[in-house]
Amino acid sequence: MGVQLLVLEVLCRVVGLGTAGWLTGSAFAVVTWAVLTFALRRSWSGSFGPANRVTLARATLVGGVTALVADSFDRQAPVAALIALATVALILDAVDGQVARRTGTATPLGARFDMEVDAFLILVLCVYVAMPLGAWVLSIGLMRYAFVAASWALPWLRGALPHSMARKTVAALQGIVLVVAGAGIVPRASAAALVAVALALLVWSFGRDIAWLWRVRERVATA
Repeated sequence: MGVQLLVLEVLCRVVGLGTAGWLTGSAFAVVTWAVLTFALRRSWSGSFGPANRVTLARATLVGGVTALVADSFDRQAPVAALIALATVALILDAVDGQVARRTGTATPLGARFDMEVDAFLILVLCVYVAMPLGAWVLSIGLMRYAFVAASWALPWLRGALPHSMARKTVAALQGIVLVVAGAGIVPRASAAALVAVALALLVWSFGRDIAWLWRVRERVATA
C-alpha cells in the first residue's frame, strides 16, 4: 500500500494528478490491501511467493491507471502516462504465470489474484474508452462480473473450465484493443470497430464456456 501511495505521489508531481485521482487511487490501495490480507489469512501457505509479487506489482500499476482515469472526468487525462502504465501491466500479465510455473509456486490464490487484477484493469480501461466511444464499451469490462453474479444463482456456472488457448487469446486481446483505442492512435471510427470486434469475440468466448458448463452441469452438481 505504501508503494501504491508512492506511485500516486510520482503521478502527482509528473502529470499533476488531481484530488479525484488521489482519492480514487488511495481507495484502491486500501481495498486491495484489505481484500488480499483477508484472502491470505484464509489460505496462507507460508510464503507470498515470487509470482504473487509480480501480480502485486501489476496491481500497483492498475491503481495508477485507476487514479488517472478517475482524474480524467475533471480534466484531460495524461494519455501517455495512462497508456504506459496500462501497457506495462498487460505485459507483466504474461510474466506472473510463467514465474509461478517455473518456481513451482502456483496456487489457487495466485490464480484468483491474477484474474481479479486482469478483470479490474479491463473494467477501468473500458471506463476510459467509453468516454469517447459510448457506454456500450462498458459491456466488455462488466461481462466477467455479470458471469460471477449469475453463478451465485446458477451453481453450475461455478464448474472448473478446461484449459483453452482461445479463451486466453480473446482475454488478452481485450486489453490490447482497449489500449489502442484509448491511446488515440487510430481514428475514432476505427477504434469503435476494433472494440466492437473485441466485444463480439468476448461474447463468443463466454458463450462457448457457458454452453460447455451447461453440458456438464449434472457432473458439477454431483461434485
